[in-house]
Amino acid sequence: MFSVAVIEPDRVELVEIPDPQPGPYEAVIKTEVSYLCNRTDRKLVAGHFPGIENYPLLLGHESAGIVDTIGNKVQSFKPGNRVVGGLLLEPTESGYASGWGGFSEYILVKDHQAMVADGVADAEHGWDELYQIQRVVPDNISARAAGLLCTWREVYAGFSDFQLKAGDDVLIFGAGPVGVSFVKFARLLGMNYIGCVDPHAPKRAKALAMGADEVFAPQDPQLNNLAQSRAKPLDAVVDAVGNQAVINAGVALIKTAGSICVYGVIDQPAITIEKHRGPFNFNLYIHQWPTRDREAAAQEPLCDWINAKQLDYRDFITAEFPITDIAGALEHAASGAALKILLEY
Repeated sequence: MFSVAVIEPDRVELVEIPDPQPGPYEAVIKTEVSYLCNRTDRKLVAGHFPGIENYPLLLGHESAGIVDTIGNKVQSFKPGNRVVGGLLLEPTESGYASGWGGFSEYILVKDHQAMVADGVADAEHGWDELYQIQRVVPDNISARAAGLLCTWREVYAGFSDFQLKAGDDVLIFGAGPVGVSFVKFARLLGMNYIGCVDPHAPKRAKALAMGADEVFAPQDPQLNNLAQSRAKPLDAVVDAVGNQAVINAGVALIKTAGSICVYGVIDQPAITIEKHRGPFNFNLYIHQWPTRDREAAAQEPLCDWINAKQLDYRDFITAEFPITDIAGALEHAASGAALKILLEY
């Protein structure tokens, strides 16, 4: 089968590796679609994703596909099911490390529920918390929408981690796929005021279309005076970029006991908080890795929104590439104009 490999930083190729074989609790998934994770995948390609040092590696972690074969202890997956969240954590070719491997032609999921039922959901038996999010999606959820659940479930779970609630006033830095997902979900969840900051005018327009009340360029003088113009500070600022400058800009905008909510991955070992710019008391939440049980639980409300036509994958896809042109997809992602880039198989 084919897979996408980062041979060395900034060098990406399609490679041939053996097909995966399912273990007792595993199912083999034939990939239908996958998506670039603009920040994470590009950082892996560039060679500076925190904690990832071994190359060559197999890339990708956002995909959906159809169950092909199953192991003899699998209970939750049946051939023909559409499943989201498949990966290749142990590459079938020993010369490659794993950058999650989800862009491979065939990938694996593990049956979390069956492992729990059999009392083997532990590290000794190869269990990992991420298997909770490898789930069947309803038949009426298309492959393209199912693939976007990889992003959407994590963002939805972030609302719980950040303790955001209906009626809050929030400002979101970044109008990439994560940022506009925060905007869209904030509106659907009943936030009171939703602002969004992004340097690109088309992305600011997209944030407005998704439900933002106001949008700003980073250097907009209205942004620095937002608390004064609104006559009250914000409940929370969400950093959907992962940038120390964003964090410190947000500190000056929140109320006493307000929150700075860092969702974007910070690729530096340390950050400096200019706490004197903010209120005496405030919260700092760092969401650098998904909370898996909340991410899994997000699937049902998201599917409800999809079925109610309140959430449409077409609003998020800005480009499509065949998987064979992964280099073109990455180049387009680097242009700064993309939201979600669909990779077709």
